[in-house]
Amino acid sequence: MPALAAAATAAPPPAPAGRMKLGSQHSHADKDLAVMSSFGVNDICSSLPSRKFDENFSVEALSRLREKVESYGIRLQMIPLPLSSLSVERAEYPSIMLGKSPERDRAIDDMCNILRNCAKVGIPCAKYNCSVLGVVRTERTKGRGRSTLSTFVYDKADQSQPWPVSGPVPADVYWERIAYLLERLVPVANETKVRIACHPNDPGMPKDKGYRGVHPVLGHVDGLKRFIEIKESPYHGLNFCQGTVSEGMVNPKKEILDAIRYFGKRKKIFNVHFRNIRGGFLNFQETLPDDGDVDMPACLKVYKEVGYDGMLMPDHVPHIEGDEGGRQAFAFSFGYIRALMQMVEA
Repeated sequence: MPALAAAATAAPPPAPAGRMKLGSQHSHADKDLAVMSSFGVNDICSSLPSRKFDENFSVEALSRLREKVESYGIRLQMIPLPLSSLSVERAEYPSIMLGKSPERDRAIDDMCNILRNCAKVGIPCAKYNCSVLGVVRTERTKGRGRSTLSTFVYDKADQSQPWPVSGPVPADVYWERIAYLLERLVPVANETKVRIACHPNDPGMPKDKGYRGVHPVLGHVDGLKRFIEIKESPYHGLNFCQGTVSEGMVNPKKEILDAIRYFGKRKKIFNVHFRNIRGGFLNFQETLPDDGDVDMPACLKVYKEVGYDGMLMPDHVPHIEGDEGGRQAFAFSFGYIRALMQMVEA
C-alpha cells in the first residue's frame, strides 16, 4: 500500500467552468481512486455507501468519504441513494415502489435525511431509480471479436408469469407511486440545494403490453418529459443514461439528439451515462462506445451546444474473454470519451 498512500496527496483541481467532465461511477476503494486519478478522472459518483440509512450515510462518514476521494485530486460530485436499479424483490427499499404503507413513508424519510446529510458535507447531487422490474435482459449475444453483449429481445423474453412480488402495476399506478415520492423528496432537494437525478427505466417496454404485468413509465422520452414536470425545481432532474434512452427509440441515431436538446436546454440533465447500443426499441445490444448505431461525436456536440457541464461516464461494457471485471473495456471507454471531449472542446 505505500505507493497508494504516496499517491493520495493531491487536492482536487477547481472544476472547469462551463465544461463537461470525465466522470466515473466505479468503486471508491483506494486502488480504484488511484487508477481514476491517473486517467485524469477528476469527478466521480461514489459506489453505494450502504443498502440502508445507517452510520455509513452519517455526516461523519460522508465527510470521511469526501475527504478520501479528494485526497486523490478527485471531486465527489454525486452519491447513490439506496434506490438502485435492482428489481423490487431485491431492492434496498422495496416499499417505495410497492405502494401505500407505513414502511413507504419511513423509507422516504430516510431518503430525505440522506439529502440533508449530503448538504452538510457539500455533496451536490444524489442519483436514484424508480424501479420495479430492474434491468431486464435476455440471453447475451456475440459482439466484436470475442466479446459478448448484454442484449434484450422482447419477443424472446419469458412472460408466462406475472411479476411475483409487485403483482400487476398499470401505468397510472406506477405514476402515482413516482409522484408520491417526488412530492416529499423534491421539497427537501429544494431546501438542501442537493440535486436529485433519476435514472430511466431500463429498458422501455411497450405501453400497451408492459412486461409481466408491469408497465414502467420512465423508459420513453414522453414519460421522462412528464416526470420532470411533476414537481418543477432546478434540483429535480435526470441521471440521463443515453444508452437507456436510446433503447426506447425506433431510430436512436436521430432521436437521441432531439432528446439531449430537449432535456439539456431545460437544464434537466444532471449526469450522463455515455454509452452506445446497436438496434433500438425492444431489440438491442449494448456495445462499446465506438461500435453502436448512435453517433457519439454528434451527441457530444449537442451536449456542448446546450451548455451541459456535468459528468460523462462509461456504463455497461461488453464481457470480453480475459478482461476480468471489464477493467480493460472501461479503460477503453474512458479513453474514447476523453478523446471526444478534447475534440469537441477544441
